Amino acid sequence: MAPWWARSLRGRVTLIATAVAALVFIPLAVVGMVVARSVVEANVFQTTRDTAERIAAEMRGGALPTGAAIPVVNPSVDLIQVVGPSGQILATSDAARNLPPLSDVRPTKETQDISTVNCLPTECVHLSAVRVTIFADSPVVYAGRRSPEVLASHVLDVIVFVQVAVLIALASWSTWLITGRALRPVAIMRSELDAVRAGDLSHRVSQPPGDDELAQLARSVNNTLARLERSAEQQRQFASDASHELRTPIAGLRAQLESAQLYPDDTDVEALVSGSLRDTDRLEAIITDLLLLARIGSQVDAAKERIDLAALVRQELATRSDKVPVQVELAEGVVVEGVRVQLSRVLTNLLDNGQRHAESRVLVQVLRADGMAVLAVENDGMEIAEEDRERIFERFTRLDAARSRDAGGTGLGLAIARDVAVAHGGRIMVEECRGGARFVLRLPLAE
Repeated sequence: MAPWWARSLRGRVTLIATAVAALVFIPLAVVGMVVARSVVEANVFQTTRDTAERIAAEMRGGALPTGAAIPVVNPSVDLIQVVGPSGQILATSDAARNLPPLSDVRPTKETQDISTVNCLPTECVHLSAVRVTIFADSPVVYAGRRSPEVLASHVLDVIVFVQVAVLIALASWSTWLITGRALRPVAIMRSELDAVRAGDLSHRVSQPPGDDELAQLARSVNNTLARLERSAEQQRQFASDASHELRTPIAGLRAQLESAQLYPDDTDVEALVSGSLRDTDRLEAIITDLLLLARIGSQVDAAKERIDLAALVRQELATRSDKVPVQVELAEGVVVEGVRVQLSRVLTNLLDNGQRHAESRVLVQVLRADGMAVLAVENDGMEIAEEDRERIFERFTRLDAARSRDAGGTGLGLAIARDVAVAHGGRIMVEECRGGARFVLRLPLAE
């Protein structure tokens, strides 16, 4: 099982930040130590070299005779010796008087000076060696100093790595605090979402101020909850309406059967069968429409194909026997991508609606408009009031005029048409039409 810090986003982010800090700070610390040592060592060798060259210059000028005590000018460089070609000490400073030769390294004719480190039995010394003359038997001036503590021990290493450890710890702690503060709204949203129940989708999550990613997430969650609430409300309303619509034919069928059971001798079998079949047909029509509504927009029957709307209208009209003449104005080549059976059902529903309400004429048009394919069905019946033009697309909604004229309609035809239009990326609406009603379906043209 993963450790606790790896089981949370906060822990994983902190771990990543710690690793990044280590990858950044440790190389920087190593480079810094190398540079610091180099700078300190260069400064030490610069002072020893300057001292050795000064002593050699004095000896060349005769100002410092062999055997004389060498004065110390720079207190930091107190170990000074003049060593002859055979290794004998010709002159020395007081601090180096009791020491053996500081080094056996001798500069050559090509290399007039050498800087090196030599460890004596008691201590290590940083020194520079300078030839007094260019001759082979020239004495050599050694000027040195005890190696600085920063170079002779690991104090600098310890200090630097302690600082690096502190910086990495601070980076981890800061990341832990900042991540926790940044994720606090997420934790609040999670607890609020846990409180949402299927029976009550009215709750919303708290939206942080601003327009950052968390605020956008909260808005998306609230929009999703709002859509779910609307969908649940529509489902409840739909179930209620469906139950009401199904109850009517079932009640009629039951009444006829109970009457036949109570009064078998007075029952007209032919009328009973005819009435029962009518109620059964109505039940079947409602159930068929409910099933179609459930399948629209799903993967069932979702194989799309290129459909010529003018050809679709001609095919549909060829199979119908309408009491009101249907006129057509069909533009050729208006092609959409869609599910043929669903678009055919939309056309059938619009034609059936037009036939029920028309006085003497139904007009079907296919055209292009504003980059969209347009299928319009118009009738010369009663106009639809503006306040009812959206409501008639709701399920089981009938206007008063429709209630008196519809014979056997399920109340789902226009709802099916709207859902099919939305599933195909289009829309259906009622447009202004003087002396009648005009239903217009707009769909994207096929590419």
